[in-house]
Amino acid sequence: MNEKNKLHEVACQVVSLASQLKKIIVTAESCTGGLVATSITDIPGSSCCFSHGVVTYSDAAKNTILGIDSVLIKDNGAVSKAVAECMAKKVLRGNAADISVAITGIAGPTGGSLEKPVGTVWLAWGYYVNNQIIVDTQDYCFNGDRNTIRFQSAIEALLGLEKRMKK
Repeated sequence: MNEKNKLHEVACQVVSLASQLKKIIVTAESCTGGLVATSITDIPGSSCCFSHGVVTYSDAAKNTILGIDSVLIKDNGAVSKAVAECMAKKVLRGNAADISVAITGIAGPTGGSLEKPVGTVWLAWGYYVNNQIIVDTQDYCFNGDRNTIRFQSAIEALLGLEKRMKK
């Protein structure tokens, strides 16, 4: 099964589960450019479980739209656990939503380094436990071209949403 079909299949599962559980999803995306939000909203009926998504591709957008401190970005890099966690919290906090996913990474073909090669992606999922936001993070190093890395990132983001909604 190709990545596009897999993404659609997983998005269907996520929309179905979120609808059943009456959970509202929000997204904050960087390297995927809204691919997760698009995959969810491609599913008929997703309006009952998806509030909104933001694409904060640049560091400036992460700062101005999500309110992420530019010092945090400078000290850790935009592609980091700290920034992914902050994205997941900021997009969830103050919104009528139950769960978030945030993605920041290097899809390539340029922009990588020895410490953070092309394919490095951080995902973070935010959700509430006893009225407190809990954030789980996971780093990945995907292989392939730009589109493959973006699709793999979006698929893992959705699988992570599904897993956390089942908790």
